[in-house]
Amino acid sequence: MSVIRSAVTGVGSYLPEQIVTNADLAEFVETSDEWIQERTGIKQRHKARDDQPTSDLAVEAARKALADAGKTPADVDLIIVATTTPDMTFPATATIVQRKLGCPVNIAFDVQAVCSGFVYALSVADGFVARGHAKCALVIGAEEMTRLMDWSDRTTCVLFGDGAGAFVVEPREGQGTKDDQGLLGFALRADGSKTDLLYVDGGPSTTGSVGHLRMLGNQVFRHAVVNIAEAITACCKAANIEIADVDWFVPHQANQRIIKGVGDRLGLNEETVITTVAQHANTSAASIPLAMDAAIKDGRIKRGDMVLLEAMGGGLTWGACAFRL
Repeated sequence: MSVIRSAVTGVGSYLPEQIVTNADLAEFVETSDEWIQERTGIKQRHKARDDQPTSDLAVEAARKALADAGKTPADVDLIIVATTTPDMTFPATATIVQRKLGCPVNIAFDVQAVCSGFVYALSVADGFVARGHAKCALVIGAEEMTRLMDWSDRTTCVLFGDGAGAFVVEPREGQGTKDDQGLLGFALRADGSKTDLLYVDGGPSTTGSVGHLRMLGNQVFRHAVVNIAEAITACCKAANIEIADVDWFVPHQANQRIIKGVGDRLGLNEETVITTVAQHANTSAASIPLAMDAAIKDGRIKRGDMVLLEAMGGGLTWGACAFRL
C-alpha cells in the first residue's frame, strides 16, 4: 500500500562561540568540575552573547539543515520552532526566523513543550507534511537556557546551555512498512499534576517577569527513567518495530545518569546511544537535533538507519519518535 511519509532530508546545528567550563562556574558558585561530572556527566556548555537572541541560533541551524537537504529558504513553506526561550512574548520566534532567512509567506509558529518540544514539533510537522499541507518544513529546536538560570543555585545553573538544531522534513512515498524512509511512530505524553517538579517561577500573566528555572532534581530523575521507557515502548509499537530494530538511540541530553538509566531499563546497547551532554549540557528542545547532527557528521548515523528519539521536560511532558533516516 502506497503512503506518504514525512522524511528527514536535512539536519543542521549551531552552537554559540563562548564555552563555559565547569571550572569557570566554580569561580562564582560553590561547585567543582568533579562534583558536576559525577552527578551529570557535563564538562562544559555554550553560552549565547548578550546581543544574540534565540532566533539567531535558530537561523544558523536552519541554514545548515537546508544546505544539507539541498534546499533554499525559498523552498520552505512551514517553520516550527520548539523553544522555551523565545525572542519576545510575541510574535512567535518562527516568524522572526522566517524574516531573517528570507522565506516567502508561509506557515510559521512556535511549540512550547520545554525539553520535549522538538519531539512534539516533529509530530506537528508530520501532520502537515504527510497530509500534503507542506512540502518543505523546517523543524527547529532553539534555546538559550542560560537566560533562565539563577546563577546562585548550583543545583540548576550547572546543568544548562544554549544551542540550536534543525531538521528539514519533506514528503516521500513509502509502502506503509517499517522499511520506509520517514517518521514511523510517535508517543507523546503530559502530566500537568507534576508542574512543581520543573518550572520557571515567572511569566507575563503571573509575575510580569521572565523568572528563573526551579527543579526538584531527584523526583525528575525518578519520573524520567520510568516515563521515558514507557513512551519508547509505546512508540515502537506505533511504528511496528522492536527495540532490536533500532540502530541509534538519540535521547534528550539532560543528564548522563538519566540516559544510562533509560538505556539499562530497555536493554539498549551502550554503543548505539548518542550522547553529547558532556560538551553541550542540557539545551532543552535543541538537544536532540544537536546530538543527531553531531552523530551524522562523525559518520555514525547514516542514511537508512533506524533512529529512536526521546525527551522529557517541564510540564511534565515527554515523548518518543521512531524514524528511518
